[in-house]
Amino acid sequence: MFPGKINPKKMKQMMKQMGMEMEEIEGVEKVVIYTPAGNYVFDDAQVVATTMQGTTTYQLTGEARFEEAVPEIPDDDVALVASQAGATEEAARAALVETRGDIAEAILKLAQQ
Repeated sequence: MFPGKINPKKMKQMMKQMGMEMEEIEGVEKVVIYTPAGNYVFDDAQVVATTMQGTTTYQLTGEARFEEAVPEIPDDDVALVASQAGATEEAARAALVETRGDIAEAILKLAQQ
């Protein structure tokens, strides 16, 4: 787009003339993006905020790791699985977490042990 090397100071001046400002956010330790399936975690991320025409966008750079979401298990489900499978509530909760909240699968899993 620009032939040859561009002086960073000159580039910054041109961006300012176009109404564009970029600023690196210092001291970022972690960025987390939450989704229903799990979370994308960026440790030691670099974040740059770019403002243009009153709108700020953020650019994120770094290595992401995915942490699968742990389902929320209602106490009623734990009690039902425990009573149906003849297991302790701790075992029922563990089975429900492993089966991602599927009651029937958790009962079958405990019944096979």
